[in-house]
Amino acid sequence: MGKIPQLNNVYLISGLATIGGLIQGFDVSSMSAIIGTDNYKEYFNKPNSVAQGGITASMAGGSLLGSLFSSWTSDRYGRRDSMFVACILWLIGSTLMSAVQNVAMLIVSRIINGFAVGILTSQGPILIAEISLPQQRGRLLSLQQWMITWGILIMYFISYGASFMSSNASFRLPWGLQMIPGIILMACLPMMPRSPRWLATQDRWEEAVDVLARLHAKGNTLDPIVVAQATEIREKLELERKYESTSWSELFNSRNIVRVHCGIFTHVWSQLSGTNAMMYYIVYIFQMAGLTGNNALLSATIQYIINVVMTLPALLFMDRLPRRRLFIAGALGMAILQFIQGALMKSYGEAVPGGLKGSPTVTWRVTDGRASKATIACSYLFIAVYAPSWGPLGWAYPPEIIPLYIRSKSVSLATFFNWVCNFALTFFSPPGFQHIQYKMYFLFGTFCSVAAIHVFLLFPETCGKSLEEVDEAFNNQSIWAFKAKPVPSRFAADIEQAKEDLEAGKVAESVFEPKK
Repeated sequence: MGKIPQLNNVYLISGLATIGGLIQGFDVSSMSAIIGTDNYKEYFNKPNSVAQGGITASMAGGSLLGSLFSSWTSDRYGRRDSMFVACILWLIGSTLMSAVQNVAMLIVSRIINGFAVGILTSQGPILIAEISLPQQRGRLLSLQQWMITWGILIMYFISYGASFMSSNASFRLPWGLQMIPGIILMACLPMMPRSPRWLATQDRWEEAVDVLARLHAKGNTLDPIVVAQATEIREKLELERKYESTSWSELFNSRNIVRVHCGIFTHVWSQLSGTNAMMYYIVYIFQMAGLTGNNALLSATIQYIINVVMTLPALLFMDRLPRRRLFIAGALGMAILQFIQGALMKSYGEAVPGGLKGSPTVTWRVTDGRASKATIACSYLFIAVYAPSWGPLGWAYPPEIIPLYIRSKSVSLATFFNWVCNFALTFFSPPGFQHIQYKMYFLFGTFCSVAAIHVFLLFPETCGKSLEEVDEAFNNQSIWAFKAKPVPSRFAADIEQAKEDLEAGKVAESVFEPKK
């Protein structure tokens, strides 16, 4: 039997690891394009706002459970193998979803799919963070958000095209096609490397160094970059082992509470900005703006395209721009646009008693043509601000600020809160749009404003630093991030030191074996 080929290109591996993001995007638009179709409404007995909120939020409910479960599989079996389990669950859930018979079966299938997405969206970013170099980590982690945007766009076009079918295939076909990326990822995972940092925690140093060498030095285990990385990992791991605890309580002691809370609130504020609520219920929002029928569906397409295109700057510049500035500028920009949208709807809209025909959730509608165009423009601009800032940073920041010995638990917990907020928003947004209407925008704008203040006070800078250096940024005496002075990365100096040691014969291959 032939040996399984190994993938050594960090960009290719990262792209595959973010297929979980593509899958998440599939879910977003597979519902947003379908919930307004007659076939869907008739088959599921025209679900009201609460019922539709429950259907949509069921995936987020499964995801929050999956993200917590992944902390156990990640520590025990590794990041890569946890993702393999998720692929199996995704195929099971998608099969049930495409064969759905009633609302109960739809909810169960979406919970199973959500469980898989919870694992993938927590373990994919961890794997990427642990195989990448400091100068490429930001853009590689940003691939997660870019894949989400592509998933949303691709599935929206598929669902929009299927919506013209006159049978139940209009929703069964898109839900069945969701299996394809899961099959691709499951086939490629055996060829992907395990995390070198996870291997180090298992005292599998020879394998860890081999992975670093294959990824960054064409297999040369004595390359200065490999030596510098392995030395950093070893020193940090030995320090962390002195704590003699990897329990959940370790996340909340004085050493870690600030960084863990920053990881959690990165996801919390990203969700409470209102972005995903707008993505799931874009049809409702554009109906509130005064659009009807295919006009609402086609206008939503433009928003999804903007989401894809505007994530590109993050891939190009994420490792050059300070994280803190992107966070703050993005939050303030989104806040302004949310307040403007709310003001436009209040000033130029009117109540629709009983809701629009066929959409009881939509109880407010803009009546002025210019205000309608301005509202839609603000929606587009909002996504254009979110896409290069909080979108990718929401996935990049948590894995890089957590120390290795509690990384899987902390990132899983942060992802858990991501899905808690996602669940809450997707469940309560339809009733919110129905009962408080345009005030939802003021609520989201307030959350964005608070997020900007929170980042200014407590989120330290991580751009350009190795994972081990980022860990040290939280060990300063002051917890106030705005007081911290910029400190250049040591990684380049570590590489130079490794070169000198190699030339002086101070580094042997056995140096990375576990100590006796």
